[in-house]
Amino acid sequence: MLGQAAGYATSALGYLATAAGKPLLVKEIAQACDIPAPYLAKIINTLRHVGLVETQRGVGGGVTLARNPSEVSLYDIAELLADPICNKRCMLGVAECSDQRACPAHRFWTEQRGTVIEFLKKTSIADIAAFETRRRSRALNPGLAGVSLSISASTQKK
Repeated sequence: MLGQAAGYATSALGYLATAAGKPLLVKEIAQACDIPAPYLAKIINTLRHVGLVETQRGVGGGVTLARNPSEVSLYDIAELLADPICNKRCMLGVAECSDQRACPAHRFWTEQRGTVIEFLKKTSIADIAAFETRRRSRALNPGLAGVSLSISASTQKK
């Protein structure tokens, strides 16, 4: 599971990607993604400093993506925000845990963490944007919910 900052950043960047380059206000993103606006503003500032978003003040300003959403993985975000999943730490908090001196959970956690990291590396902001678009479409057209779910389920089997 991603930490709160990385989770919020992922949601916000996914929402930004659906705007197709149109600048969005932080308060609009926060409201759409159910994120506290002051906290999101801090996250956006961090993402600006590392080059994932651009910000423009004034009339017509806002936040835009600085990179192609398909080129930014969830792992990139987690790593930039120093998310705990990126640290090779013992699941049980044993300081001496390593391949040579393994705790009881070492093998399990090494495998599970590897699976999570692999998923984060292959999932992009574009994937989150596609999910966001489907979610909004279902909210606007509740009768289509089953149709879009079955389409996405069949796409994932490929």
